[in-house]
Amino acid sequence: MKILIISDTHGRDGELPGILDKTGRPDMLIHCGDVEGGEYRIREYAGCPVEMVAGNNDFFSDLPREREFNIGNYKVWLTHGHACYVSMENETIKKEAVARGVDIVIYGHTHKPVIEVEKRIIAINPGSLSYPRQVGRRPSYIVMELDQQGKAHFTLHYLD
Repeated sequence: MKILIISDTHGRDGELPGILDKTGRPDMLIHCGDVEGGEYRIREYAGCPVEMVAGNNDFFSDLPREREFNIGNYKVWLTHGHACYVSMENETIKKEAVARGVDIVIYGHTHKPVIEVEKRIIAINPGSLSYPRQVGRRPSYIVMELDQQGKAHFTLHYLD
């Protein structure tokens, strides 16, 4: 199973068709918020099930603020992250994820990619496709793949 994880497109989702061509059609697409009106285009581009939440800039959006769902044997909490102060650190969101009993927390907001695989929690932030803020400021996304045994593997990708 292959899952494409993106975030913080801010209405600028024109890179997504090229990413889908490069990675191949995923089994699921996850968007961590700050879609800013691109919900329908993203769903159309994806051609697969989509999990998407509202971010702090998604005013007037009908998207939920958070979602919990399963990917294989993993329980996932998807949220934009701003309510957990992820701009300062991600310890708060990881503690909340553990308290909720999830295995993986997927969030955005910081525009900086994160893959942290710890004993109690996996924290994933794909960064931003539109306005990256990490050193080098390269747009980024993450591909999550479940192997034959159902174990999750995460790969960070940058746009050329």
